[in-house]
Amino acid sequence: MLRTRLWMGSILIGLAVLLLLEDRWFTPWFPIFFVAFTAASFLAIRELISLIPSNQRPDRCLTIGVGLGMVAVNWLPHVPVGVSGSVWPLLAGVLASGILLAFLLEMWRYDGPGNITQRLALTVFAWVYLGLLPSCLAQLRWLPNGWATAALALAVFVPKGNDIGAYFTGKFLAGRVLGRKLMTPKLSPKKTWQGFAGGMLTSVAVVYGIDACLPVFANHLQRVAFALTVGLAGVLGDLAESLIKRDLQTKDASQSVPGFGGVLDVIDSLLFAAPVVWLWFCFLA
Repeated sequence: MLRTRLWMGSILIGLAVLLLLEDRWFTPWFPIFFVAFTAASFLAIRELISLIPSNQRPDRCLTIGVGLGMVAVNWLPHVPVGVSGSVWPLLAGVLASGILLAFLLEMWRYDGPGNITQRLALTVFAWVYLGLLPSCLAQLRWLPNGWATAALALAVFVPKGNDIGAYFTGKFLAGRVLGRKLMTPKLSPKKTWQGFAGGMLTSVAVVYGIDACLPVFANHLQRVAFALTVGLAGVLGDLAESLIKRDLQTKDASQSVPGFGGVLDVIDSLLFAAPVVWLWFCFLA
């Protein structure tokens, strides 16, 4: 299991680095980023829908279609289609249109009471969780001041570095040297406070490493504060997905990524970290 996680993690890190470096030559369209982002969103939405019991499950085509529409909207102001301005009103428009379509679909299919409210709520939840939150990550690609590559690298590698640091600290160091104090025994039984501390220290190290190559921050206070807030957001993102899986009584979102589970299991920490990174760069600007 450990060996599988190591080689699969190395592949994912390599792909992320390649994406960050190569796609810079295709500004401002970033087609490689678009394809990767769309594919990950499609797989994650499909996994989430599959986890939900069939009697409450949102309509697959509608949920995936609107979710991918929200992804595509992020690129509209940057391709020659005559759309300009902020992307956030466009995202709100797609979300509102999706909600109207979801209601119309339920009205058309109505044949008596039967989990309609739950389906509508879960449909909107899927769009917010896997459409709106990831849009914060997409928007980092067009940050001004030459910050885009650094911001994306920080958004990806700080929470994932936290995951790696927490895993190795909790698995190898905490049990043998520091002991094991469970962090959330019911929600995520393998997480320990020792692992949490190791993950946060790894986040700080990752921020210093990336900032040394792609300078962004003005002082040590900014670097440490960024690392701790984004690292914590990543931990909460991981726990949020654990909450969903525990409630739906499943261990992994799927088995599509060997050693990790599903795509949703890989990106869970990024979903909460990306908005925090986006807010940070709004502040730095």
